[in-house]
Amino acid sequence: IDYVNGHEVDLGLAFDGDSDRCLAVDENGKLIDGDRMIAIFALDMKNKGILNDDTAVVTVMTNLGFKRFAEANEINVAETKVGDRYVLEEMLKHDYKIGGEQSGHIIFKNYATTGDGQLSGAMLASIMSATGKSASETASVMTVLPQTLVNIKASPELKAKLTDDKDITAAIEDVKRTLGKRGRILVRASGTEPLIRVMLEGEDIVEIKRLAKQVAKVIEGKA
Repeated sequence: IDYVNGHEVDLGLAFDGDSDRCLAVDENGKLIDGDRMIAIFALDMKNKGILNDDTAVVTVMTNLGFKRFAEANEINVAETKVGDRYVLEEMLKHDYKIGGEQSGHIIFKNYATTGDGQLSGAMLASIMSATGKSASETASVMTVLPQTLVNIKASPELKAKLTDDKDITAAIEDVKRTLGKRGRILVRASGTEPLIRVMLEGEDIVEIKRLAKQVAKVIEGKA
């Protein structure tokens, strides 16, 4: 981002250590995350008639803005648990062509069965070149909703009873009623860390932060 802001460039690309993930930065120094990149690729593939069943595969952590984008563009969304292996399983099962995660791990099944950051970057640049649109214009197909995440330290026992605890369930349902269609809440136990994650998305960042703390307090009271 700093480099893009300091130079006149059209697009910045960032890769992780083994280059299986890619995130982009537009000409204004604004992040284009994996969700928006998948939206760009899915819409391009649909317009070309190569998006099988008009479906993109994402995870439960994918931004709600992606679902709104998909609905507006008549693209189906197949949702999996967090983890690229679950995304790939769903893609292989139904021969879906595009899938990935917010982190920038994106799978183009016609080319590979794992994420390839350099391929993702090249695909994005290719779409920009073909359409003549800037990176910011290209990414504008999807609006990212504000998101907040609270991590709560949790014992194996607390993680195991997460979905059965009446107080926690009631707190979650209360938030769902409050948000309605304006946002969503996802509470899940981490599969790799001693944590319970409370994630909220919505149109008002102040509101969702307050609601996230509200649910987190109930969970912490069970520790």
